Amino acid sequence: MNKLSLLDLAFFVAESEASPKHVGGLMIYKRPARSPASFVADLYQELLAFDDVQPPFNRIIHFSLTGMPTWQESEAVDLQQHLFFHKLRRGKNGRQELYQLVSELHQPMLERSRPLWELHLIEGLSERRFAIYVKMHHASADGVTMVRWAADSLASSASDRELRPLWSTPRGPADKKQKRLKEKMTQSLLGDLSGAGTRLLGIARLAAMLALEGVKLTKNAISLPFVADGNTPLTGQVTAGRQFATASVSMVRVKEVCARTRSTLNHVALTCLDGALHRYLHDEGVELKRPITTQMPVNLRKEGESGTGNKIGIIPVELSPPTDDPYVRLRNIGFSLRNVRSMIDSVTPDAIESYTLITGVVAQLAEMLGLSKRLPPIGNTLVSNIPGPPEFLYLKGARMEELHPISTLPAGNLLNITLFSYAGQLFFGLIASDELPNLERLGRYVGEAFSELEQSVFDAHQTLS
Repeated sequence: MNKLSLLDLAFFVAESEASPKHVGGLMIYKRPARSPASFVADLYQELLAFDDVQPPFNRIIHFSLTGMPTWQESEAVDLQQHLFFHKLRRGKNGRQELYQLVSELHQPMLERSRPLWELHLIEGLSERRFAIYVKMHHASADGVTMVRWAADSLASSASDRELRPLWSTPRGPADKKQKRLKEKMTQSLLGDLSGAGTRLLGIARLAAMLALEGVKLTKNAISLPFVADGNTPLTGQVTAGRQFATASVSMVRVKEVCARTRSTLNHVALTCLDGALHRYLHDEGVELKRPITTQMPVNLRKEGESGTGNKIGIIPVELSPPTDDPYVRLRNIGFSLRNVRSMIDSVTPDAIESYTLITGVVAQLAEMLGLSKRLPPIGNTLVSNIPGPPEFLYLKGARMEELHPISTLPAGNLLNITLFSYAGQLFFGLIASDELPNLERLGRYVGEAFSELEQSVFDAHQTLS
């Protein structure tokens, strides 16, 4: 049995039919040259034969009235309940129809009486393409972990035709897990007290930083939660029904802007999103007087640390004050992110995790009481960045051309955006409630905002030279 962390438990507590708490990914492949028309159907049958299901894909959540929930491993997993085959009809097999199907698949909660994951093969896309959509409960894995598993299951060349399904790949020797467990159990009381003291010290330091910013004794040293403008289409009570859209930009172009401005990928991507969101809100009749606030997950794992479950923190980040100049917007966001980085480095990961739980509980209570439309949200939206493999990956010779992580909606937010870099492209995945209007238009604005930034940077350097 494996006990859940408080953060993993929070995903179950917060889950509802209107707001399921699983994460997913959409992978779009191109069939190998001269492959038969039955390639995807044959692949589905082959995958069903891999019935040696490894942890965590064989784990079922067990709730108890006397203690914390635990993961219990099932002796047998019926893959017919986890693998599904779909076929799009000719004439109804474009990107719009694919995204509509994925939105419908992403909405329902996973059945808790069996392991909390599904894989859907989707045949019939135009231009000899097919797709795979995977979803897994957020308590089992975070986005970074799922991407790592997906990459491990694929090949680095088209000539490698070996199948390595996600669920049948061992995640590490059991004896190493037992060793780590014993080491934890034999920690001295002094060590436990020291860890608790460090956590409390970190929380106190973070609380002091927030208090100083709240009473305006510091300016932009840290972003405050629950001060974002709630009178926008981006926030409110999360309801059932999902829609999905994407955008993409060449990494060559992104790196050129980064080099010219001495910025990072995060700086550039957030600048594009900030410009796109302001334009989108203007279309919807909303003019913000203060910066858009995003919630940003930060990976709290140490370098080289792996494992299942979640080890992330979520902190608010103020973007740029409203401006029509993309270059100024980029500089403002760079300043804000440097402040956030300084804040993260000055406190312990445990303090960030505790802060995430506390703010999350407050937002979740507001949603459960139906108050998300009346109370200010933690932020206007959530934006995460997941680095992916720089080279193309393959499945039985089929090249994976795109991978779009698809996340869950946090309490009070009707939009969640995930950035993903893969094989020379930066992808923007937008998942939203059905109540958010014109999501596809927002996706289009992201690409246009990058072009505007690119031109602004070019003009600035031409002027300087």
